[in-house]
Amino acid sequence: MAPIRVLVVDDSVVVRKVLCDALATDPEIEIAGSAADGSIALSKMALLKPDVVTLDVEMPVRSGIETLIEIRKLNPKLPVIMFSSLTERGAAITLDALALGASDYVTQPHSTGSLEETRKRIQHELIPRVKALCREAKKIAESPPGSKCAKTEVNRVARERKQTNLSSGRIEVVAIGASTGGPNALAAILPAIRKDFPVPIVVVQHMPPLFTRLLAERLQKQSAIQIREGTEGAVLKVGDAWIAPGDFHMTVQRNERVVKLVMTKEPPENSCRPAVDVLFRSVARTYGATALGVVLTGMGSDGLSGAKQLKAAGGQIVVQGEASSIVWGMPGQVASAGLADGVYGLEEIMGEVERRVMKSASKEEHGEARTGHLCQPKY
Repeated sequence: MAPIRVLVVDDSVVVRKVLCDALATDPEIEIAGSAADGSIALSKMALLKPDVVTLDVEMPVRSGIETLIEIRKLNPKLPVIMFSSLTERGAAITLDALALGASDYVTQPHSTGSLEETRKRIQHELIPRVKALCREAKKIAESPPGSKCAKTEVNRVARERKQTNLSSGRIEVVAIGASTGGPNALAAILPAIRKDFPVPIVVVQHMPPLFTRLLAERLQKQSAIQIREGTEGAVLKVGDAWIAPGDFHMTVQRNERVVKLVMTKEPPENSCRPAVDVLFRSVARTYGATALGVVLTGMGSDGLSGAKQLKAAGGQIVVQGEASSIVWGMPGQVASAGLADGVYGLEEIMGEVERRVMKSASKEEHGEARTGHLCQPKY
């Protein structure tokens, strides 16, 4: 198999060398070339024909955003990974880049103490993303019409499973997990939620500190419901959405007749903190059969273990389909394990979630469905 060709774009000589050295340690990756700014990178693209581009967020001459826009004009499907600083400005620009079509991002390591440690951390973060994004890009490019990767197939599966395992009881919480491609998926579904949505929503999006706060603020501006970064002790109320803060696991815990958020610094799971598995497990313990889990686009298998516990507790699970996912890792693992009650395209999934929630709410008296007082979990 031909190696994955990567074009590294960064205005720092030191960073370019560290990135190139880190990537070159993997035999499946080849450095196609490097560039000190966006203009040089664009001039090299036709000749180098990279499979992936790593793109510095902040550069002179032509910024990362400006370069990304031009790359998307030339090649809408080419995987582009932004290389971002852990600053408010860097986080804001990165979120802009994701909205404009960047495939994923990696944050620059800080305070590592040595170039060797920095190189190792970049290897750990960047190489899996390069490989996962290239696998997805190749799969899409090689998939003929009507294949399992095609949208028509996802829609067919969705129709077949639409009535599968619908609980006769009410749904009292929606728990969402996402990773690679998740910010754009959340931006597509959360603003579509009606203002009178009758249950709370809890979300894990794999992101570092600061990024999660800015993501919540952006989504709030676009949405009718209240969307905030999770905080210790916050009470879950109907129609509110909470996004787990970066570097904290977010869980839910019943306290008498209310449910509150609890933040922990337990070790990462699946190399993630926050982790979807941690949230889903706590939702299964607290809500049991009255929970609806949603697994969106993402790399890896985070959410699979938690989804098993949700299903064992009697809850429902729907996942995003392959055709609309940036990487069909997390939702694909859940679907392949036979845990999904439905597989839906991104444009369909929130409507399906709302349909299930509202159907369950209609079985209850209007006043009971809107009180926010929660029954004991059913196992």
